[in-house]
Parts: sequence; structure tokens; C-alpha cells
Amino acid sequence: MTSWIENSEERLTANFRAIQQAVGDQTAVLAVVKANAYGHGIEQCSLTLARAGAPWLGVNGVSEGAQVRRALAETGLAPAAQPAILLMCGFLPEDVEAIAQHTLTPVVWIPEQVGWLQGTGLAVHIEVDTGMARQGVTPGVEMDELLGEIAAAGLTLDGVMTHFCAAEVAHSALTQTQERRFEAAIAQVRSKGLAPRWVHAGSSSSVDNPAQASPWLVDLANSVGARAMVRCGCALYGYCVPIDGPAASSAQSKLRAFLKPVMTWKTRILSLRDLAAGEAVGYNATFTAPAPMHLAMIPVGYADGLRRELSGTDTRPGGWVILRGRDGSEHQAAIVGRVSMNLTMVDVTAIPGVRIGDEVILLGDGITAEDHARLAQTIPYEILCGVRAG
Repeated sequence: MTSWIENSEERLTANFRAIQQAVGDQTAVLAVVKANAYGHGIEQCSLTLARAGAPWLGVNGVSEGAQVRRALAETGLAPAAQPAILLMCGFLPEDVEAIAQHTLTPVVWIPEQVGWLQGTGLAVHIEVDTGMARQGVTPGVEMDELLGEIAAAGLTLDGVMTHFCAAEVAHSALTQTQERRFEAAIAQVRSKGLAPRWVHAGSSSSVDNPAQASPWLVDLANSVGARAMVRCGCALYGYCVPIDGPAASSAQSKLRAFLKPVMTWKTRILSLRDLAAGEAVGYNATFTAPAPMHLAMIPVGYADGLRRELSGTDTRPGGWVILRGRDGSEHQAAIVGRVSMNLTMVDVTAIPGVRIGDEVILLGDGITAEDHARLAQTIPYEILCGVRAG
């Protein structure tokens, strides 16, 4: 392998429990493991979260759901002891057989989906579009019709959900508008005499946001005899985006301080070379050695998820990696020159005793997805999901 991932089951479990403590006993936590558990490995993370007590796991599509269900079964967990699995991002007619076979719970929002599921007797969750304009049924006439079609198709309405578009913004007017629209949707469900088991909204940012996560969701769920639930992904793996907006700061966040990164992404030094002062490194000679340097080459680049924006040039410092010296101390080694497709050069001049084959930390303690995201002008989500170890 040119690189590999080491996950801390202890940290993943602790992060899940920190989220559960933050939301309180009246609210359940759906652990989102879609996108290969945000790059961490969906099978391993699903098993760890199941053992930690997660009642629900959230996946992207049917293939992920089937993969998780098989992994849970292979551990010997009885079906009744396994978390439910929410199919969060839609499906097509050819997926229905697998949905039923692996006991997945699909999210529906259009009549076609309900028609494809007719005769299966499955439980479904409705997604309500309260302002995301992505997936979801519109409250009012459209939702009334969908509720009727679900009943006519012999399906069970197990949950009602929505998704906030600005959960990381303190005192967001958008979120407040979405909450009012979701209240109206739940009132529609109540007027039909339906009793879903779950009402869920919110994400890692919703839990972290000091201006959100009030008793509102619990009260709303109670109004239809349901239990409240939040859907958390990135926080499970140790990250939350900063809370933005009036009077917002990371110090005010409710969750962030208790989280630790789960992933350590590693590689090994492939070769070493000396560089004379004035010699350039990499494509387009963007970095020139100001003095004699000792460089290490690592077999990871942008094709593996190490972003090109981490390149170090003559005019702009880039990212760094972590190496352990012969005395056990850890050292930062700056990336110099352009990050290539599969190769990257780092400066090990000041690190004594570096050898070919030494381990290099690309992500982990000392160099986080937030560090990479800041340099790449993106979010930790994209950094984690982009890691392709192997």
C-alpha cells in the first residue's frame, strides 16, 4: 500500500457518546456513515457505532446499505439487535428488491418512489423540503397527496424529516423559517391521524450550534407521539465546521471541544535526496531551495486525496506532514514544490536520522482535516471524503 488509514474505535465511540450527551436522553442520534463513513471505512465504522448503541445508521444508496447490513450480520448480531439503516439519498426502481432484502428504510418524497415500493409493506420516512430545494416534498397539497399515496400503497410512515441549509449559522433566519415550515408539515401529519415513530432534523452543526438544539425538536416530535432524532456525520469523525453569525465563536460551541479526530492517514518515505541551494523542486519550479536541503519523497498526491493546494512555493507556504525522529519526538515537515498526482516532496532537513521506510502522518494529530481545509479553501467534509488510501 502507498498509504493507509488507521481509525481509533475508542475515539469514534467517545465522539458518538459526546453527541448523545449534547442532545440529551429524549433525542436519538442517527449515525451517518454514508460516503464510506466520510472516507473512514463504512464497515468498520458501522460496527463500532452499532456497538456504541447507535439506533440508526444513515447511508447514501442501496449498495452502501447492503454492505453495512452484511457486515453487521457477519458479526453474529441478530437482526433485532442491529441498527436500522436509513437510505438517505433516494433510489431507483431496480433497487427495490435489494431494499426489501436488506431491510433498508428508504426516504421518499415523490409519488414515483411510493409507486415503486407498492406491495413491499416497507416502512418509509418522508423528507419535507422546508427550504433546501434539493430533495423533499413541499408542505401543503403536495404533501397531502403523498401521505395518501403512502397509505394506499400499504406502506408504513415510520418517520418524517427535514434538512437545514444553514445549521452552522447562529440565530439564522433561514433556519427559523425552515422550523416554522416543518411545524406546518408535522401538523399535516397529525391532522391525518398518522403516528410516525420518528421526527428528525438537524446535523452535526445543529447539535454544535449554541443558538439551536433547543427543546423545539423534542416538543415537535411529542406532538405526534414520536421520538426526536438528529442526524450527525462529521462530528462522529471528530470535526464540526465553525459556528458563524452574530456573537458566534468556537468557544460557544456545545460539541466541538469534546471531539477528537478518528482518522490517522499514513504513508512511508519512498526515497531521500539532497538539494543544493538554488535548485528547484517539482513541476514549474515553484519552489527553489534557499539553502542546502534534505528532502523526502512520499508516494501520495492529489490522486490519493492530498490536495494540490497544499503545495509549498517560493511565495506561499503550503501544508506539512508529521514525522517521528529517532528519539521518538514528532516533527513537522513542510511540503515543498507542487503536490503531484502520486508523489510529494517534504523538507526533512532539520529532522535527524530520517530513513527510507519511515512512517509519515498525512492526517491525524498535529495535522488535521481542518488544517488541510483551510489551505484548500474548503471544508473538512471534502478533505475526509477525498482520502483514497490503498
